[in-house]
Amino acid sequence: MDYRQLYVDPPEQLRSFFGNKISLENVGFIKQYPYSSKYNCLFNDAETHAAVLYEMELYKQFGGGAIVENSNHGLQRNVKFLKEVSQRTGVHVIAGTGHYISLVQPPSVLTLSQEDMCNLMLRELTSGCVDYPDVKCGFIGEVGSGWPLHDFERRAIIATGEVQAQLGCPVSFHPGRHPEAPFEIIRLFQEAGGDVKKAVMSHLDRTILKNENLLEFSNLGTYCQFDLFGTECSLYQLNLAADMPSDAQRMDKVTSLIEEGKEDRILVAHDIHTKHRLIKFGGHGYSHILNNVLPKMKAKGLSQAIIDKIMIENPKTWLAYKQK
Repeated sequence: MDYRQLYVDPPEQLRSFFGNKISLENVGFIKQYPYSSKYNCLFNDAETHAAVLYEMELYKQFGGGAIVENSNHGLQRNVKFLKEVSQRTGVHVIAGTGHYISLVQPPSVLTLSQEDMCNLMLRELTSGCVDYPDVKCGFIGEVGSGWPLHDFERRAIIATGEVQAQLGCPVSFHPGRHPEAPFEIIRLFQEAGGDVKKAVMSHLDRTILKNENLLEFSNLGTYCQFDLFGTECSLYQLNLAADMPSDAQRMDKVTSLIEEGKEDRILVAHDIHTKHRLIKFGGHGYSHILNNVLPKMKAKGLSQAIIDKIMIENPKTWLAYKQK
């Protein structure tokens, strides 16, 4: 994964702290301004791979069994490495297909037709990945879009709906940073034949901030995913108009949906895509939810049955292909 194309200049007075490495001297600044370090945004180098392998050993040790890996075309997916992680650690890794946002795509990809997109996804889901044929993808995602939608992103969403209708496969969407974005995505997906009950809408914790709007969206029937657990910085560089919630606020959002009887449509995750969130670089790591969030959920009054539904049953149900 490579997020350097989303680089944001740091505040001028802090520029000297954003060099080539992460250290005790600058990690505090990088946690506040993570997209201002190109080194931090490079998530597919040897240092990151070593850190991820270490993390997966810990994840397995703490009870983790599977990882849904959302890198696809546009994020420099590395299926060979995903297979290595799974074989070396015993953690199941599910790879995704489809296309990320237009901003990160080369001109040759931006001109792909809807049919081309469908054929690529069908091939990777049924035969094998174009870059590593030994491995098939297990889902479509994360299908990325901005706000407003780019024509390329619109074609990608519609193609996703068509393939989902054909295969009954699970799907994950990355919405633009606007509260109407998730609604528009699902409308296009459904109009193309996609089954909303097999769709995950990611990043709702930074997209739909008002509880009444969140409840309205949840009524569409998708999985509502809160996937920035561990991000405890209110400054959100990619949308300065929004306040990034804390983990406690994320748990309150989860609870609000549970109180409305939506516990079977909730997912949680970390969306780790920068170095500073890995343990080796001073971060919380892939085991943060297991070690820190779940105990707090219990302290907030959630039952073990509800927690198991969110952590085990819901992911299992989403990942299962719907038989035609």
